This record gives sequence, C-alpha cells and structure tokens, in this order.
Amino acid sequence: MLSRRLITLALCLGAALAAGCSSVRVVDSQVQSWSTLTALPAAPTYRIERLPSQQSPGQAFAPIEALAHAALARAGLQRDDAHARLLVQVGVHSSQALPDWPYYPPLGGWAGGWGWRPGLRAGVLLRDMPPMLQRREASLVLRDAPTQQVVYETSAVFEDVWSDDPAIFGALFDAALSGFPQPPPGPRQVRTPLAPAGAAR
Repeated sequence: MLSRRLITLALCLGAALAAGCSSVRVVDSQVQSWSTLTALPAAPTYRIERLPSQQSPGQAFAPIEALAHAALARAGLQRDDAHARLLVQVGVHSSQALPDWPYYPPLGGWAGGWGWRPGLRAGVLLRDMPPMLQRREASLVLRDAPTQQVVYETSAVFEDVWSDDPAIFGALFDAALSGFPQPPPGPRQVRTPLAPAGAAR
C-alpha cells in the first residue's frame, strides 16, 4: 500500500502535468540558519571560494556558482573578488531513492553527487513501483575575511519527484538566504516560487 506521502506526491505531479505552463511551481524547503551578524557589513562585499573538489576538471561548477551569485545579490551582497569582506563557500548535493526506503526494492540504492542531467524527468509509475524521490540540498557558509570566523551558515533541503536540478538549486539558495542577515532561529519551512526556465528573477 502506498504511503500517504507518496500519494500526495503523485497527486501533485499529476496536477502539475495537467496544468502545464500556466501554473507556478513552488519549492517547499526545510531551512536552518545560524548567524552572528547583527546587520549587513558596512561594505557588503563577498567572493566565492571554490573547494578543491569544485575545481576538478570535468566538474561543471560554474552553473551552480552563477545561481549562488544571483541569490547572494538578491540578499543584498555585492560581488567583489579583489576587496571582499565576506568569503563564501557553496555546497550542493543531490540524491535519489524510492520512497519509504527500505520497504521498496532499492533499484541500486541511493545515488549521490552534486551534478545534474539536463531536462525534466519525473518518475514513471509502474505497477507496484512508486516514482523516485529526488532530494537536493544547498548550503552556504560565510566567513569574515579579516578574522576567518564563520559569521553565517545556512542550508535548505527539498524532496520531490521532479528532477530539474538547476532551477531547484537556484530556489534553494534563495530559501537558504531568507531572513539574511538575521534569520529566525531553529528549523523553518520556506516556500519559494520556481522561476520558469529562462525567466529573470
């Protein structure tokens, strides 16, 4: 018997497919943030520092970095690689699995990584086989450049059957920065409209 969560996801998927492009999708993510900032720095400048794994050949990190830059700008920060007051580390992760694991066969189990395949892929409903759940997480760590102290840490997590990762990661960065620089304490739910492909936000 399918779980209530799976039935809800299947109904949402059916409704979205029926509505087509006329509806606006919403990324409903779980967000948690920690901050020692009381306000934006007097010079709200930043630069992104890539981790070694994000500089490896074949790792197409530039699209993820562009999404992070856009979200940071909407949060009131200004990119300045030469005179940055804040140093930003960006992280993303995606994985997939059948719902209610381990009650369904693993089909290869969890698949992890931060890359994506282009296009839209919603799980196919086969007999006794639910759609695959896609799980994404986006995180940001901001450090004060002069002292190297972490002043802001935040992450956003989203699960659904849709797999258009680039757009969803953009919404997750926005959700993770909601309330910046003084976010509400504790875990919270953030609903972020998902911009159509090619639309300016």
